Amino acid sequence: MDRRGAPVDVVGVGRTFALGDGEVVALRGFDMHVPAGGFTALIGPSGCGKSTALRLVAGLDTPDEGTIDSGGSSPDEMRRHQRIGVAFQDPSLLPWRTVSTNIRLALELVGRRHDTEAVDELVELVGLQDFEKARPSQLSGGMRQRVAIARSLVTDPDLLLLDEPFGALDALTRQQLNDELQRIWTARGTTTILVTHSIPEAVYVADEVLVMSPRPGRVVARHTIGFERPRTRELLLTDRFHAEVEAVSASLHRSEGQVVQLDTDGSDGQVAQLDADPG
Repeated sequence: MDRRGAPVDVVGVGRTFALGDGEVVALRGFDMHVPAGGFTALIGPSGCGKSTALRLVAGLDTPDEGTIDSGGSSPDEMRRHQRIGVAFQDPSLLPWRTVSTNIRLALELVGRRHDTEAVDELVELVGLQDFEKARPSQLSGGMRQRVAIARSLVTDPDLLLLDEPFGALDALTRQQLNDELQRIWTARGTTTILVTHSIPEAVYVADEVLVMSPRPGRVVARHTIGFERPRTRELLLTDRFHAEVEAVSASLHRSEGQVVQLDTDGSDGQVAQLDADPG
């Protein structure tokens, strides 16, 4: 795989929002490092700031404190130079456009030349080569999400940010798209950050799973996922996989502890449990 993505370094980030007469501290002391070409999943309780963190990395919001750097570029610089691709839970496709023209929209919005070859390659990459002229109403939910992911990749970004892209799908379609996402990531080598509520999904697709605390959110555990790639559905049936899922689940229920190393049933998985008090 050609690992052409950008690294992401987030240090000491905080974000507070005004709410009525008070305020909500969404993030405090949030740290994250994703290597170039890496795949990291963020998981944590609802309302812990996962999506806020992703929006900050995307340059769609600005932190109150701390720094965010992608290979020497700020999120705003990355966004202005079309080096970030984003896909959300709602694919937000234009109903009057076809699969190909919805993908092409991302190029049009930034004033770039229509690259028919690049669009065709992405249509094939996401497995929609027989549906180029179909409109969103003619597609299943999973197919619409494939279009959204292709659209996020058409500008050839260095960083792909996915905010619960499969959260509204049924379990079977979600697993199919997890397989597709791995295949796309392997083919493109784009640094990827996935926000999800599904622990099995995070363990299945990511190199590292970061567990966040309740609000104000910060990383309280880092799980290195050591399974070889490509990963297949047979992995889901193994004791090693279930042990990793249980380890991540346990981290969600721990708020403090010492840094430890954990080997699970012969896998290379490790967990660093961090002090949950930012002090």
